Amino acid sequence: MELDFDACYRAVSARDARFDGRFYTAVKTTRIYCRPICPARTPAARNVRFYRHAASAEAAGYRPCKRCRPELSPGDPGWDTRGDLIGRALRLIDDGAADEDGVAGLARRLHITERHLHRLFVAELGAGPLAVARTRRLLLAKQLLTETALPVTDVAFAAGFGSVRQFNATMRETYGFTPSELRATAGGWARVSAPVPTADPVPGAASLRLRLHRREPYEVAGVFGFLAARAVPGLEAADATAYSRNMPGGTITLTAHPGHLALDVTVDDTRQLARIVARCRRLLDLDADPEAIRDALGRTSLAPLVEARPGLRVPGTFDGFELAVRAVVGQQISVAGARTLLGRVVARAGSDGRLFPTAAELLDADLTGLGLTGRRVTTLKELAARVAGGLIDLDGAQEPAEAVKELLAVPGIGPWTAGYIALRALRDPDAWPTGDLVLDRRMAELGIPKDHLERWRPWRAYAALHLWSHR
Repeated sequence: MELDFDACYRAVSARDARFDGRFYTAVKTTRIYCRPICPARTPAARNVRFYRHAASAEAAGYRPCKRCRPELSPGDPGWDTRGDLIGRALRLIDDGAADEDGVAGLARRLHITERHLHRLFVAELGAGPLAVARTRRLLLAKQLLTETALPVTDVAFAAGFGSVRQFNATMRETYGFTPSELRATAGGWARVSAPVPTADPVPGAASLRLRLHRREPYEVAGVFGFLAARAVPGLEAADATAYSRNMPGGTITLTAHPGHLALDVTVDDTRQLARIVARCRRLLDLDADPEAIRDALGRTSLAPLVEARPGLRVPGTFDGFELAVRAVVGQQISVAGARTLLGRVVARAGSDGRLFPTAAELLDADLTGLGLTGRRVTTLKELAARVAGGLIDLDGAQEPAEAVKELLAVPGIGPWTAGYIALRALRDPDAWPTGDLVLDRRMAELGIPKDHLERWRPWRAYAALHLWSHR
């Protein structure tokens, strides 16, 4: 995708936060690349180039700015809107897939050849998937060195490097300084901050805090209130400004602060940090584009709702399969009733009674006597079998329409359930839970005809949240 030079330069000159994360400004004279909001003096137009992705700037020989810190940029919302193969590949890279399985494994998960994946990345971003993964590792390492007291050795492995030696060499080659040199000059945002205590601390685990930046406006109460109403006993806890949960090997707590969210992590394997950060960003919908959503929905029958709550977001999920189980269990019962049943599922089938069961664990679990109907149990077992067998991928690899098609093939999953899963787990901004009684009632109360659904594209998921939360 070509960037409009004049539009980008105007955004940089105005330090327009709406463009943060959408592109990066590289300065030829300093060999540094910045966010559009960088407080440094705006360089002359003749001395700048614009790149769609940080990896593209680094591949061209530029280093990240220490003032505006590109590692803190929110993600580009355009990829979720498009939902294409590149967007799904970027999501998997953020999730650590390339670190675990290499680019070849990433390509296999997307069901294409490695060569084709590389060609698509170079054409779209100007850098291959390996370069994108390396940039993600370096920027995460830069944030960990700056904001935490995690030892350099642990930072190397947490960021996805195979060895400390490789980490040192890559950072010196790419950024011109070693990890120790960066830490010596960094201010340290949260090194002395104690993480918020969680219910089930993991003995011997590392504890640290990171900042997660967001686009404004951002309605904290809307997101955290939604999660709090659906918090599963024994697994999660939430209120109007904080959310915590158990996860394999540790716990996370997210708390709201002006301009950012604080992520407190306790984890026994720091190599999971990249995945944790990526999933927390999706859970809280931090990379959405509220301006684009308001511009589109604000011209429709939803205008009063959008103007009243311009920062409303679509809460995601920490795990796609977990959300699908929640959707099935929640069919035709109250939110409170679904919480109770899900708490029983966690206690019966989850590891140590504190983690949500994986697809394989749920497939093997005895779900009788929990209050679930026989039909629900059959649906859950079939869903678990298809996810465990790789027919359904709910964590980013599968094209949303294909995933919905596979979900609808599961007995007991209809359009409402599939649409709800697409809305929250697949992060499809245009998903709509067809047949939702609350949505139908709210539209009738507001006098909105059914054909207005087409006018809300491609943001129908956000339209649904506005209607669900309208009082």
